[in-house]
Amino acid sequence: MKNYEASPDLLRGRVILVTGASDGIGRVAATTFAAHGATVILQGRTLAKLEAVYDAIEAAGHPQPAIVTQELSTATVADFQQLADTIEREFGRLDGVLHNAGVLGDITPMEMYDPDTWDFVMRVNLRAPYVMTQALLPLLKQSPDASIVFTTSSVGRRGRAFWGAYAVSKAGIENLSQLLADELRNTSNIRVNCLNPGATRTRMRATAYPGEDPMTVPAPETIMPLYLYLMGPDSRGVSGESLDAQERPPTA
Repeated sequence: MKNYEASPDLLRGRVILVTGASDGIGRVAATTFAAHGATVILQGRTLAKLEAVYDAIEAAGHPQPAIVTQELSTATVADFQQLADTIEREFGRLDGVLHNAGVLGDITPMEMYDPDTWDFVMRVNLRAPYVMTQALLPLLKQSPDASIVFTTSSVGRRGRAFWGAYAVSKAGIENLSQLLADELRNTSNIRVNCLNPGATRTRMRATAYPGEDPMTVPAPETIMPLYLYLMGPDSRGVSGESLDAQERPPTA
């Protein structure tokens, strides 16, 4: 959706939670949302990295963000409920969630895949987005125009050799997004979609493809138009879709 042009105040007045906001796509999405007027809640594991994103947003003169440090692999139902309670107490609303955080796990044959690594990937990539969304739904339902965006992958749409738990977790995300969109379609103002960033210049990409020249793949900044589209009012009516950030835009 490279040709989509978001208005400068597209997200003004909205409160948006971004998981994995400390670097890579999450950092760029958070700063981009803030640049278009959103109050962004920065979620991640490392306080120092989140503080750097916070400082960059403030230095640019955008709405003051907030920081939530959380380890998704060990977070409990109570932890996610506390997150929801804190957002409601501090902001009184929530208009969007970008589930960006994720881990790669191992790139190895199934017969060699470590079960503990499998469980870790599933907790971060599938269980955490599910439980977090469940906790945040009552708050999102109060928004007149809410958007949930799950991060998917091409290997979640069709399994590929050696991608193990990552591929299976993303297949689960695809299904989670579809069923949630179907459940909420006629009962709320929440739209739910999957977004595949495609080959993007991130640390995870470098780990998965160590022999690849990173300068041959797009930077996260180049794929932000679809992120803005899905978080803003222009995507009203688009729900239950699995979209590609580097291909043509959907039609509402």
